[in-house]
Amino acid sequence: FLVKFFPASRTTTIRKDISGIRQLMGESLYEYWERFKRLCASYPHHQISEQLLLQYFYEGLNTMDRSMIDAASGGALGNMTPASTRGLIEKMASNSQQFNMRCHSCEGCA
Repeated sequence: FLVKFFPASRTTTIRKDISGIRQLMGESLYEYWERFKRLCASYPHHQISEQLLLQYFYEGLNTMDRSMIDAASGGALGNMTPASTRGLIEKMASNSQQFNMRCHSCEGCA
């Protein structure tokens, strides 16, 4: 079944897309996180561990967002469990979305 709908070439392409994901210029942490989750969900049988998925996401972050996540984790992101890491990223992404929505609605930010 999987071979018919997800041939090896598609699996290879999606694995490369996941491992090489990068935050786009001007893309918020929230937008990048949501894009990353959609990519992973597009092929749930990618067979990449949760820890490695989170590492790929982290490595693709822009410098500012990576620094914020490092600070929020106390510089110990690598020592956190994958579930704790995912929770931290979820919370920070959600906060960044709320901040961006408020910021775009105020006149002082323009």
